[in-house]
Amino acid sequence: MKLNCDMAEGAGCEAALMPYLDQANIACGAHAGGPELMRSIVALARQHDVSIGAHPGYPDREHFGRESLSATPDQIQAWVTEQVERLAAMSPVDYVKPHGALYHGMHQQPTVMEAIRRAVGELPLMGPAPFAEGLGWSEAFADRRYQADGTLVPRSEARAVLNETETLAQVRQLISDGSVTTDSGGTLALEATTLCVHGDNPAGVRVIHVIREILDAG
Repeated sequence: MKLNCDMAEGAGCEAALMPYLDQANIACGAHAGGPELMRSIVALARQHDVSIGAHPGYPDREHFGRESLSATPDQIQAWVTEQVERLAAMSPVDYVKPHGALYHGMHQQPTVMEAIRRAVGELPLMGPAPFAEGLGWSEAFADRRYQADGTLVPRSEARAVLNETETLAQVRQLISDGSVTTDSGGTLALEATTLCVHGDNPAGVRVIHVIREILDAG
């Protein structure tokens, strides 16, 4: 299983995280980031031989791309195309992982998925493990709590983000059993090919070296 992280979003921990990663999802200037930051993280990823992915989101910095915007499929396609091309002007792009509401909209709204597919063309897409059939990368989250239906506990709830102990326990369960324990105490099977640690979660950042060891031993 690969290890990935969303970057160029203002957390400022890229240099600490990059040595442990396989994939860097680089924000492309819509929900976060900008050309100078993107270039610096591209250079850092190349230094550590980390695969580079575009991380496009809704153009809504106020809400960090976490709220859906009212938009036509053509508008969504244009937004994603513009952002991927912005990163592609700096580096070859290996895959695309949409951000926030755009990411979750892929499996919630077929028109959103169709628009994103048109935008990325032949590039592999990264999507959430329970709903990623037919995509290039099936993603699980190291530091987010799951609900029984396979969706994440909303960030508005206090228990949405895992602490260090919970994060490591979830990673170990994913590697050993291919499952996570949900917020209701049940077991949810997840077939994932890549694992995300969030750069804005201090707990995940502090234990990323242990996560790397677990994956390498797995």
